[in-house]
Amino acid sequence: MPPNPGAWLVTTARNRAIDRIRRERVLAGKIQLLPTPEAVMDEFDDTVIKDERLELIFTCCHPALALDGQVALTLRALGGLETADIARAFLVSEETMKRRLTRAKTKIKATGIPFAVPDAHLLPDRLDAVLAVIYLIYNEGYSGRIDLGSEAIRLGRVLATLMPDEPEVHGLLALMMIHQARQRARFSGEDLVLLADQDRSLWDHAQIAAGRAALDRAFALGGRGAYVIQAAIASLQAAEQIDWPQVAGLYQRLADLTGSPVVELNHAVAIAQAGDPAAGLLAVDRLDLDGYLYFHSTRAELLRRLGRDSEAAAAYHRALELATTTPERRFLSRRLEEL
Repeated sequence: MPPNPGAWLVTTARNRAIDRIRRERVLAGKIQLLPTPEAVMDEFDDTVIKDERLELIFTCCHPALALDGQVALTLRALGGLETADIARAFLVSEETMKRRLTRAKTKIKATGIPFAVPDAHLLPDRLDAVLAVIYLIYNEGYSGRIDLGSEAIRLGRVLATLMPDEPEVHGLLALMMIHQARQRARFSGEDLVLLADQDRSLWDHAQIAAGRAALDRAFALGGRGAYVIQAAIASLQAAEQIDWPQVAGLYQRLADLTGSPVVELNHAVAIAQAGDPAAGLLAVDRLDLDGYLYFHSTRAELLRRLGRDSEAAAAYHRALELATTTPERRFLSRRLEEL
């Protein structure tokens, strides 16, 4: 293990790119003398994964490590995320995430896990971790770092070309594209705009259509996994009239599949949006998510709808303590002032 894995990966990738450019320049001049240059080039370029960043992600996601260790290490080394960012994504403390990263690094060193690009037949063994890495990179971009969001979608497209028969790949791509299509409408200056208040003329409707086509492909392949369900929810939420009972039903299926308390929180929101905020609040209060910003902001909103303003204010104050971005703080402060 190099002393600084991140720096080593960047240096290795850069040197590899330089070697490849030099090699292709020399080869380009020579193959013009051959009768079938295209065939020579196809034989010459035997790399399974044609995108070097995606290749490195597959390399880092070694199945000998626990799934969360694979994802955390790859995000730290390649995704541009700090340990605190990764900890928030996994809903754990920064210290807990540091320990997970240390355990993963120790296992790599102790067992001699090779740092090598997997063969084509081994790619499916690493797919779950690769999808999780791309999705978490996208989520970091969705919170405001647009460059990361666009890069995650690019990686998703490359992955869909590489593994065209994997429904979850198309599901993840559909999910990211539909969400990204609404990106311009999510903010007004430094103010966060909720879905119901967004200016739909700012949505990229062509990208929504492309995302739905990817979702159709996932369904055609028999996809019923977590990313496909989330993409179906995103597609419903992009409709002119949102069918909230159907959204709630899909969130229930997703919760049954994942066991995630965050999914349970989203399910509670859908229940409230379908017309029963009291039932939504009851579902929220069963969750153990005290360190999660959106738990408290959701709870505050439901309390506000039920006329329990003093309790709502306390929940908004707790959400403010956990907010990490200016738009989040401005939104929560405005909600407090409205009580």
